[in-house]
Amino acid sequence: METNSQIMMRFLRCHICSNTLEDPVSLNCNHSFCQSCLNQYLNQAECRDCAVCRRELPKETPGINVSLKELADAFAGRPQLDKTKKQDVVCRKHPKKPTWFCVDEGVTWCEECQHPLQHAGHKLKRVKEAVEKVKTKLHCSLEVMEAQLDECIYADEVYKDLVKHMASQRAATETRIREEFEHLHQLLREEEEARLTAVREEEEEKRKMIDRELDIIQGQMLALENSIQQVEKDLKQDGLSFLKDYKRTVSRAQCLLKDPQVRSGVLIDEVRHLGNLKYEVCNKLQEKMQYTPVLLDPNTAAGWVALSEDLTSVRYMTPKQDLPDNPERFMEHAIVLGSEGFTSGTHRWEVDVGDRVKWVIGVARETVDRKEDCYLKPNFGLWSIWKHGDEYHATGKTLPVQSAPKRITVELDYEGGHVSFYDSSVMVLLFRYKGRFKEKMFPYFNTQVDTSESPLQLCPIKECHAEMSNIE
Repeated sequence: METNSQIMMRFLRCHICSNTLEDPVSLNCNHSFCQSCLNQYLNQAECRDCAVCRRELPKETPGINVSLKELADAFAGRPQLDKTKKQDVVCRKHPKKPTWFCVDEGVTWCEECQHPLQHAGHKLKRVKEAVEKVKTKLHCSLEVMEAQLDECIYADEVYKDLVKHMASQRAATETRIREEFEHLHQLLREEEEARLTAVREEEEEKRKMIDRELDIIQGQMLALENSIQQVEKDLKQDGLSFLKDYKRTVSRAQCLLKDPQVRSGVLIDEVRHLGNLKYEVCNKLQEKMQYTPVLLDPNTAAGWVALSEDLTSVRYMTPKQDLPDNPERFMEHAIVLGSEGFTSGTHRWEVDVGDRVKWVIGVARETVDRKEDCYLKPNFGLWSIWKHGDEYHATGKTLPVQSAPKRITVELDYEGGHVSFYDSSVMVLLFRYKGRFKEKMFPYFNTQVDTSESPLQLCPIKECHAEMSNIE
């Protein structure tokens, strides 16, 4: 009868090397092998199957069976690491400190384990060299992870700033919407009162006309009643008395008045007051409104600029506002973009530059660098002209301007590849860029460090419509 020791030996024996299992790997077929023995067998075998039962193995070899390893190490009397204490690593077969590292198997070996058959074809390195290489690799990975952590922290901070900024944006936007609608309500109330007044005035005027007609008719009625009474009285006289007043009686009877006529158009003209009422009111309101073809996008505005409530003007301000660093926002200089980008067609807008001594206006491509300073040149994504003092420039050229323009018209011809700048007062071409556009283009405004109280102002289309038509 087998003893317990013999049973354990048979149970914990590797089917390849016949020694007690080291770093045992258990297959699906329940056969167990030393990890190194199994790897060596699979490297030499022509097929991937179990060395005992020939059952096909999975593509990925299972990991070490930890429970079986502890049992085999305890049975073989091999030293085990105390999990609660830090101990030196020793070879799995010999009580020596490992000096070699098998890259392919990921295990360490001492000098006595360096047998050619054990690691045939494997890549071996000295432990010190392997440790240095792995640590260098881990340091690189650590730097990457730390950089990623910094990016995550920064993104977390930006999102928190965005949430706070959105709350203030919402409050300001709601206030502005209420103000705009209150203005519309006031205009509607004024228009309503004007139309009600017009109805009342028309009624009053026509009532006066009717009263005048009634006065005339009532005068005629009184005259006729008097004449009738007199004729009737004359008819009651005797023969001689009647004949005596004959001519006067006949004259009175023949003095007839014109038949009274009821005039047309006396009633209130309901069609004039009610016909197409909504349409007429909308048209009238539209005449009082201004339309600006380009609006400024506050989400792109740098902290150095202040925008008007209607988003049509921009000026330089100090100190710098604390705004969230969202991807759309410019962080250098006093820059803001238009709210709408263009990928086709011809677009024009007019900018009132007034007497400002510094400004930059033009167009910018969508991918222009918004976080760092960049040159005012097309290869950096900017097509612009600018003023500095009394001089006007474009891509390093000084423009021959006869008189300082108060308004500049910017024209973007996307398909034609043109960006043109005109003096709006005389529609004289100041400068024109020629090229090709491959991405979305946005109106560009830079107030520069100019503390002038007059802002860069986008002009309503009604003001410049006649002048803009002269460009054609």
